Amino acid sequence: MTRATSAPAPADPGDELLALHRAGRLAASYPDLKSLLARLPEAGTVRAAQLLSRVDPDAVLREHPGLPALSVAVTGHGTLSALVPALALEAARHGIVLRTAVSDFDSYVFDLSDPGSALHAAAHDLVLCLLDPMIVMDELPTPWRPEDVEAVLAEKTALLDGLTARFAASGSGTLVLNTMPLPRALVAQLVDHRSRARLGAVWREANARLLRLAETRPELVVLDLDPHAAEGVAVTDPRLSVYAKAHLSPGMLSCYAREAGHLARIVAGQPKKCLAVDLDQTLWGGVLGDDGPDGIEVDGGSPRGEAFQTFQKVLKQLASQGVLLAAVSKNDLAPVREVVAGHPGMTLREEDFVRFAVNWRPKHENLKELAEDLNLAVDSVVFADDSPYECGLVRHELPGVSVVQLDEEPAGHVGKLLRDGWFDVRELTVEDRARPALYRVEAERKDFLHSFDSLQDYLRELGVRVRIGPVEERDVPRVAQLTLRTNQFNLTTRRLQATDVKELAARPDTRVLAVHAGDRFGENGLVGAVFTRRAGTTVHIDNFLLSCRVFSRGIEQTALAAVLRQAQADGAREVLAVYRESAKNTKVRDFYPQNGFEPVTETEDGLVLRHDLASVPPVPDHVQLTESSEGNTP
Repeated sequence: MTRATSAPAPADPGDELLALHRAGRLAASYPDLKSLLARLPEAGTVRAAQLLSRVDPDAVLREHPGLPALSVAVTGHGTLSALVPALALEAARHGIVLRTAVSDFDSYVFDLSDPGSALHAAAHDLVLCLLDPMIVMDELPTPWRPEDVEAVLAEKTALLDGLTARFAASGSGTLVLNTMPLPRALVAQLVDHRSRARLGAVWREANARLLRLAETRPELVVLDLDPHAAEGVAVTDPRLSVYAKAHLSPGMLSCYAREAGHLARIVAGQPKKCLAVDLDQTLWGGVLGDDGPDGIEVDGGSPRGEAFQTFQKVLKQLASQGVLLAAVSKNDLAPVREVVAGHPGMTLREEDFVRFAVNWRPKHENLKELAEDLNLAVDSVVFADDSPYECGLVRHELPGVSVVQLDEEPAGHVGKLLRDGWFDVRELTVEDRARPALYRVEAERKDFLHSFDSLQDYLRELGVRVRIGPVEERDVPRVAQLTLRTNQFNLTTRRLQATDVKELAARPDTRVLAVHAGDRFGENGLVGAVFTRRAGTTVHIDNFLLSCRVFSRGIEQTALAAVLRQAQADGAREVLAVYRESAKNTKVRDFYPQNGFEPVTETEDGLVLRHDLASVPPVPDHVQLTESSEGNTP
């Protein structure tokens, strides 16, 4: 039962990157950079960032037109050019192509407030407004007191609130602000502790006001930089601040870029949904097959055992927010189940996992089958393991899987797992919290399926229920999330933020329909959305998407039949739909043709198909359909 723990030493990733640059191959090799950068040590990131910032995004897209591409605008108070390489590095980590436009020095007020600014004139997916402490410090009198700082902070937070409102009225994309860490150099200018406490209070209150702006403005994200400062990242570099007017340190800019990279992955529709974890030396210390249940370290009886227990608590926290947790381990299943079910030191129990892929097969094969079993794309999976051999093998065999390589020090497991924000979302929904339980119920559905001789008999007894109607206010975040996270049954892969969904729902010529589903095993929740638009006697289906959890139960045919039936009742003469192929939605290429649509023309937006409404397909016999009343409520 000896575990494979070593592999041939790989080439230095920094040298590999430099060789690709010198050969002019960075653009051609761009999709492969994810695995290369995953091995890059921290010391090599500065050089790597500089090399990647020189890559022409258009050259990358000519070589790889299917890669996700985002337009990013950068504005702020100080010199911003140092942020560009850091952003290029983070984009390459996630396989995203960035077109980055940097504004002039200290132009953020004009950029965000004036509809005639270049920032407003172009459509951007992300607008990064980089805030730094000098926004406040530059306006302090000499000498100053905490009350002066409080007054400037109040003025600046009010200004940013107004700028956000103006941007929302005429700008595009997601606006990103950030908190401003309090520099020690400012605190230390006060000699009495009472004044220092007052300064700390008013500064943190201002940052809290910034963070709360995002609670009422769906177009806004506020990145919190205070946790990075708390972990020892320098807020400023005095020389760069004075001579280059770059007021955040390179380390803090790197942290900012990493956070922005996580957000870019969300906006680009590159979600991670499943965390597959090893067991031996990952969830517990020791090797279960050698040490037995009593010999593994997994409780507070030892410092190492406490570290493993802490890691399990973090995994349980992630699972409670919709992350699908799976065990992938080379072990015998029976003793693993025994430990998970009964070991007093275990925090994670069987109900926390959606699957156990515990056997002696290669882990990349188990990961591939796990993704298929959960009806997920394999690049939705994050794999965490302490073995360099297993990590290297998975990177090689399944390059789409994100690999978190742990090591022999369990105290570092949490930091390594959380460093890249793999499971970040814009907003947590009710469906997110329920997701692991829904996937566990899905296993019961599959067992139920296997008890029938035919799929039709299974569907008839499953008792599928579908409710379709105009989206309600409370469902807007979930509908937006579906456009961002759904890739397989997504007919156009257009990504929308919550503000976009609300605007479409409020327009008189458009309808945003939410699709809810359930069956004998319970409710599936909001599983799909259809976006339609009326133009004269033509109804356009601008997008149609459905969660991968509920494929092939007749839900998609039912929703389409309801849309066609409503169009017919409203006096429309035809329905036009678009299918835009992507790397992940080819399985639904024939969805419209199989339901009475005929191809009309190919445009830059995709293949246009037409239904003449002469014969509307019926709702499948095994589905009970409920249609809600007209009128969008957001």
